[in-house]
Amino acid sequence: MQRVAFHTLGCKVNHYETDAMWQLFKRAGYEKVDFEAKADVYVINTCTVTNTGDKKSRQTIRRAVRRNPDAVVAVTGCYAQTSPGDILAIPGVDVVVGTQGRDQLLTHIEEHRARRQPVNAVKNIMKNREFEELDVPAYSERTRASLKIQEGCNNFCTFCIIPWSRGLMRSRKPENVLKQARQLVDAGYKEIVLTGIHTGGYGEDFEDYKLADLLWDLDTIDGLKRIRISSIEASQIDERVLEVLGESDKMCRHLHIPLQAGDDAVLKRMRRKYTVAEYRDKIAKIRQALPDLAVTSDIIVGFPGETDEMFENTYRFIEEINFAELHVFPYSMRTGTPAARMTDQIDEEVKNARVQRLIALSERLSEAYAAKFQNDVLEVIPEQPYKEDPESGLYEGHSDNYLKLVFPANESLVGKLCKVRLDKPGKEYSFGTFVRDFDRVVGG
Repeated sequence: MQRVAFHTLGCKVNHYETDAMWQLFKRAGYEKVDFEAKADVYVINTCTVTNTGDKKSRQTIRRAVRRNPDAVVAVTGCYAQTSPGDILAIPGVDVVVGTQGRDQLLTHIEEHRARRQPVNAVKNIMKNREFEELDVPAYSERTRASLKIQEGCNNFCTFCIIPWSRGLMRSRKPENVLKQARQLVDAGYKEIVLTGIHTGGYGEDFEDYKLADLLWDLDTIDGLKRIRISSIEASQIDERVLEVLGESDKMCRHLHIPLQAGDDAVLKRMRRKYTVAEYRDKIAKIRQALPDLAVTSDIIVGFPGETDEMFENTYRFIEEINFAELHVFPYSMRTGTPAARMTDQIDEEVKNARVQRLIALSERLSEAYAAKFQNDVLEVIPEQPYKEDPESGLYEGHSDNYLKLVFPANESLVGKLCKVRLDKPGKEYSFGTFVRDFDRVVGG
């Protein structure tokens, strides 16, 4: 039996696509082995969001070549899309596929084996207008299932290379999304996480079917308990999406809404499509529709030209919005983007000091958000034994509003919907008491 090993760099979309590629190999009779083991085929799914992502991708490719010089080394993903020539220049690389045409990966591997020549299957992504269907009917993780609903992005933010590696916005046909959602529910998943490169843009390329329509259709699926949106831009949360958030009991009380900066001058240089005031107003409307919502966000610190005053504006705005958690990134130059050519780059020490301040703020906000729910009974899906102490008999899982709860449980509860009382709020973990399975009445 042929053995295949995968290594994934970068975002959750890449991880979804690696799972989808594994389905192709599985159907062809391959056995999956660890990336550090000896395999017949190595598949590296690369990231190019920063120059560091490129470097890590190259290091991983070389590791695979050293592991088994006789193996077929196939490279795919965003770095493969933008720089196929650089990848093919690495000795030992046999197949390069970008961010489309991965359904033909096995064909390209067989072509290489027959011809003993490197195969470059990278095509012009900007000409592609079709969503690439790659299904994942089940995962090794039993608790939450990702479901990719769209590809590409039309925004062209000045710091971002993604439109050039993923192409322009294109949505998955609703019937295919719903079909896979039903497959996942039939496989036992209670929560589906809608994911994509620009998830909230779903349906912008359709005439009369938008994100709100998809959410309502997902709401009708029997057995599906939770619908979570992985990330959505503030500008894409329109009145119809607000209506779903307010009326569907399956929508999670959590939205990840990237801010990137809380200063209008920085937002303009980033080419973001909103002002601070517009973002503030949208968050207010969302919280009106869905009280106690957890709003998490991405922040880029030290963007070119960001003065101390601009950073302080961001800091104060974050405090005002009262996020539940922040993902804080120091600005990292990405060759080929307008921001990388800006002359007023920020000193690394200044960036790092600002990052540390925002991380400390994020921890304070996270604990304050969790404290609001002390003594409340929340719905939690146990995911795995508590990472900090796997032998403790404690399990960890996420509530619908994205709090990470730790509580006494056992393996039989993993993947089920449980009721848990939050006893002790914390920054990363909150601790609680198991109350009941979801199917049993609290106190009954």
